[in-house]
Amino acid sequence: MLQYNSIVQKTDEEWKETLTPEQFHVLREHGTERAGTSPLNDEKRSGTFQCAGCGQPLFTSDTKFESGTGWPSFYRPIEGAVATTTDRSYGMTRVEVHCARCGGHLGHVFPDGPRPTGERYCMNGVALTFEPGSQGPSSDRPATR
Repeated sequence: MLQYNSIVQKTDEEWKETLTPEQFHVLREHGTERAGTSPLNDEKRSGTFQCAGCGQPLFTSDTKFESGTGWPSFYRPIEGAVATTTDRSYGMTRVEVHCARCGGHLGHVFPDGPRPTGERYCMNGVALTFEPGSQGPSSDRPATR
């Protein structure tokens, strides 16, 4: 059960009209894209990563880091942009990350990230879009891992 009330609510048929089959699988069916397949892994420009389902701004580029996992990784979301639930699938317990606006599955957060948070938000690139643009400087940007 999600820990919030989604603002954007659509039927599966309505989601299928606006999402690609892969986006629908990840965002609405809690799927995972293959590691290393997202062009967002190599995105280095300044800007904002948004939910591919509803456009909610989720992460700024100054919190992105190279985790070596094959998925876009961030050490901190934009405040209030995401919500989490406990995921006990596949015989393990993980923290699942959802868009706070539409409830779309984005990925998982792990406690092995860089400073300053020590968290690694490991996101499915297909669940994100990127909006280039300026953003304020971050004094706590981690070194590349």
